[in-house]
Amino acid sequence: MRAADVAEAAVTTAVDATNFLTASNASIEAFKTANLLKGLGVNAVIFGERGTGKLTLARYILPHAPVIDASRFDELLDAIESHSEVIIYRLDNVANLKRLIEALQKTRTRVVATAGGRYSQDQLDEIFTIRLALPPLAERSEDVAALIDAFVQEARHTLGKTEPFERNGFVPDLSENAISLRRQVYLHYLFDSIGENDLMGIMEHYLSDKLGSNNDYRAFLHLYEVPLIRAGIKRFKSQLQLAERLGLNRNTLRKKIADHSDYQLETKEH
Repeated sequence: MRAADVAEAAVTTAVDATNFLTASNASIEAFKTANLLKGLGVNAVIFGERGTGKLTLARYILPHAPVIDASRFDELLDAIESHSEVIIYRLDNVANLKRLIEALQKTRTRVVATAGGRYSQDQLDEIFTIRLALPPLAERSEDVAALIDAFVQEARHTLGKTEPFERNGFVPDLSENAISLRRQVYLHYLFDSIGENDLMGIMEHYLSDKLGSNNDYRAFLHLYEVPLIRAGIKRFKSQLQLAERLGLNRNTLRKKIADHSDYQLETKEH
């Protein structure tokens, strides 16, 4: 299995491995509310961006309830009919909110749902007594540090790594909250020790299904030039120094940077 495939498989199998962490004030308060909800028989909805821990918290509240994606509407209705407790995943995707409300009122099934915020408070008042919001990780710096520690331990176990995780220059990717952060930790850990043959194997795997036109060399040259120029910009800071290190005419380097303007290659002229 290639390095990229190993990383992807590791991230996929590790999705539910980390429990809800409580390092920030926001997550501590959310966990307190979750503990109260475990002992109550009321319905609750947990709001937040993707990757903020909504589903983990919902599973903590209802550990034995089936998790049903709201987009599978018929399956969701069947689960409501046949279970006393149900977790509704991604409530925003439900096809018919009115019919869902009617089903819940008829069966009295207890539900905890996760949502991004598509529906108004008035619409949700008919179903949910408690509404809980999880802020993005960018607003929970203490949780970010704790999650990195947890993901590093997880990655070491999954990838069989023993060397320490190099954090110099590691800037957390919070674009998808914990999802992007976990993926970044795995890839950082994996690629920190990757060799040339592994790197070429990844490129070969990527290109194998994409070749076939009459202009492939020029079409895929950016896969080599862009990371090379980016790395040079970070290290040498100026076009003049970078051109010298690469053995290129300065005008040639400038043209290459212009050709790859979509990738935001910027550096000082001197």
